Amino acid sequence: MITVKLVGGAKKSFTSEKLEFEKSDITIQELIDLLLETKPDDSPKLDTENILIAVNGVDSSALDGKSTILQNDDVVSIIPVIHGGASKKLLYKVSSKQIQVIQIKGQNDIDVKFLDNLREKFPKIQLQAVSSKFVLNSYHLKKILSLSLESQKNDVLLSNKLETDILMRFAISKQISAAITSAGIKPKTDFLLIAIGNKTSLDSLYKELSSLSVPLFSKNNEAFLKKSFNISKKQIDSVYSKNPLEDILVEKAAVLL
Repeated sequence: MITVKLVGGAKKSFTSEKLEFEKSDITIQELIDLLLETKPDDSPKLDTENILIAVNGVDSSALDGKSTILQNDDVVSIIPVIHGGASKKLLYKVSSKQIQVIQIKGQNDIDVKFLDNLREKFPKIQLQAVSSKFVLNSYHLKKILSLSLESQKNDVLLSNKLETDILMRFAISKQISAAITSAGIKPKTDFLLIAIGNKTSLDSLYKELSSLSVPLFSKNNEAFLKKSFNISKKQIDSVYSKNPLEDILVEKAAVLL
């Protein structure tokens, strides 16, 4: 059985805010199709193009999107997104590691010392900040984090710290100093704060920073990334996948060794 929780305006489209389907091993897209079949004809339209879908509390964009396979006892939350807004927090589980990502609004008084202070205050969490301009979307983000964690597992990190490896792969640079200069934290520039730790510590961190957070991936960085890494239209057209630019970026980050 799959449980669907309807949040906010999504509840208006159905007679109940909680639905149950005697299904398993179906995709999120197939679940959406079931929801549309279930919706009463005289109820408000459910805008399936502007919803955030979470599976057991994890944003589906951090999984396999609408191709994510749903299992028995999964809880799926349907959350309307207004005016193209986005979640302020992403949760991943990669190689048994719990990862939380939030986007922090750039300010005059926020620089590398901000990160150092957080590390001192939350010693149980591994922290790294990456300029939001260097992250295309959730797919790109998760793939790079997976690369770094796999490198740590196989003892082939680009540096002696996981956090530095993450920054270097987003910057696509073998030089630590160059990675810090290009993709590191800077005043007035939004950045993604990547935190790896246990749930209790991550919750405390988010509570501390929630007032500084802004919606993730609110800007399209495609043109910036293409120009920064000399990725041509011809290269993109030669990649046969649903996410050609993301795959090129990940491939470049994977061959830095």
